[in-house]
Amino acid sequence: MRSVTYSMGVSLDGYIVGPDGDFTWTAPDEELFRFATDEIREVGVHLLGRRLYETMLYWETADQDPSLDDSMLEWAALWKPLPKVVFSTTLPAVQGNARLASGGLAEEIERLRAEPEEGDIAIGGATLAAEAAASGLIDEYRPRVHPVLVGGGIPFFPRCERRVDLELAETRTFASGVVHLRYRVTH
Repeated sequence: MRSVTYSMGVSLDGYIVGPDGDFTWTAPDEELFRFATDEIREVGVHLLGRRLYETMLYWETADQDPSLDDSMLEWAALWKPLPKVVFSTTLPAVQGNARLASGGLAEEIERLRAEPEEGDIAIGGATLAAEAAASGLIDEYRPRVHPVLVGGGIPFFPRCERRVDLELAETRTFASGVVHLRYRVTH
């Protein structure tokens, strides 16, 4: 069965975006960008909320940007054909290899898990991940902890009404001081 993963950059104090909406501190250096590229290779479908979908729209046409280096073109070549499911109540349509979710998050994940496809089901966006976590749908948490305290904003981890036990599966420290943590949910 396909795993559901939640992977994003997070400040040491637990936020994906600061109180002013800034997330420039998550900009990856070359080493971290290669790691993210390798991580996306494992993804079979990406679930996104509206805000992250709109942020990532750039990559749908990035291959036409003459200023991109080879590593960014490689990322674009992986991202563009990747199937995406967008959860939004305000978007009338989506672009590229994306579709608007036809059901709720739990129903979409159940359907995707039942498909014989390869690759993880990745969740992007804190709001969508919070809904998945509240329903016990996330199998792995993969925060990339950045060495910065932002003092507030949008939290990586949602408030949870129940305890969730985790098993450490992997760690990696990057030259930039970013630490990747990979935890599996124990059932």
